[in-house]
Amino acid sequence: MISPDHSRLQELETHLRTRIRGQNHVLPRIVSLLKRGQLGLTKANRPRGSFLFLGPTGVGKTETTIAFTEFLFGEGKLFRFDMSEYQTQESLGVLLGAKLGERGTLAMVYDRSQLGTLLFDEIEKAHPRILDVFLQILDAARVTMANGQTLDLSRFYIVFTTNIGGADLLNLQHSTFATMERHVLARAQQAMRPELFARITEKLVFNRLGYDYQLEIAQLLLNNELKFLREKGHALQASKSVLPFVVQRGFHPKLGARPMRDTIEKLVGDALAQRLLDAKDGGRWLKVDESGNCLMID
Repeated sequence: MISPDHSRLQELETHLRTRIRGQNHVLPRIVSLLKRGQLGLTKANRPRGSFLFLGPTGVGKTETTIAFTEFLFGEGKLFRFDMSEYQTQESLGVLLGAKLGERGTLAMVYDRSQLGTLLFDEIEKAHPRILDVFLQILDAARVTMANGQTLDLSRFYIVFTTNIGGADLLNLQHSTFATMERHVLARAQQAMRPELFARITEKLVFNRLGYDYQLEIAQLLLNNELKFLREKGHALQASKSVLPFVVQRGFHPKLGARPMRDTIEKLVGDALAQRLLDAKDGGRWLKVDESGNCLMID
């Protein structure tokens, strides 16, 4: 008999498709691995699953990780490590503890939860000694800290992200995605240690986001921003002119959805801040103020 938690896995792909735009080609493979991990079909001495997410910045690599982690475990189970902070040999001591008695950032995460997702952003920036730790984690789901404690990471998913080859995806405008995918994976395989690359279960290339997908993402972001403000007691509705206005100002062909998110948060936030400072009551419609080239609440 399937438990309620396991039957809910049937909804996982639909959930991801509502959160992630323009990356439908990778979602079935992500869901396949997550289902096996949740059903206990992975080796006992390995993490539940491991991913390498490749592609340009702002295309959904981190958002996908957030989305599936929240679906599987709830909030507070994603633990993110920025590898730009682990570029020196001394950073190994930060991760594992520099000497006997020190905890290290990995142990501090483990103290908070013994399951979830460990996200290592921009793996290409990590020091080689840090990569040795990743080999241990992928091989045996265990790592020994400086204080002698051994952490069992077999209930975690491991996600690495990288921008290796991401610029090529943006520049190879007239190639098929299959060609670009092969090119990016080849670049990553050349740049990364072969033994580490081989141990990662799924290597997935995220595509660049064209205008149509960014339009869909803008609608999601705008809805999320209005929901966030409603929860703070500010019930706003957007007029039809708002979406094309924010898309025009937030679209960036190379930086993906991040500039869109920042633009929406700024424009909507500025409009609400101005209304609150003006001490005006009753305004509920978010509109375009053509004279001020901004948004206003009326």
